[in-house]
Amino acid sequence: MRSKKKLLVDQLDRKLVPFKKALKIEIPRKGWINTIRTTLNMTQQQLGDKLRISKQAVSDMEERETQGSISLKTMKEVGEKLNLQFVYGFAPIEDSIDKMIEKKAIDTARHIVMRTSHNMKLEDQGNSNEQLIKAIEDLANEIKNEIRKSLWD
Repeated sequence: MRSKKKLLVDQLDRKLVPFKKALKIEIPRKGWINTIRTTLNMTQQQLGDKLRISKQAVSDMEERETQGSISLKTMKEVGEKLNLQFVYGFAPIEDSIDKMIEKKAIDTARHIVMRTSHNMKLEDQGNSNEQLIKAIEDLANEIKNEIRKSLWD
């Protein structure tokens, strides 16, 4: 039976799939607002009129976008006035959230098992490589299935 945590991970992975394509999108150097506005041959004053703000406020907004300090609310408002829908989300760098958890679980398990193994070697009670690999796999599976909070320490 699948655990509730596994179901949540699977659901999130399915929601994030469409965002993987977004990783290939190159953000325009001058930002989306400026790029769209200039492509439409729209002046800052014209966009400002639509947003009921000044030309200088549009210039400031475009600058904030290039600096990454523009609010999501502002991006959404601009999109609405330009008859566009602003979208945002996250795309996993790994193949999926599940793979990200798995990789982190393996790293964590390896760290724990090797620390324990080192202490056992000091006491002349070392394990074979096969035993260590099996212990890492078992612990990683346990950590992954539980998605322990300590995974993110």
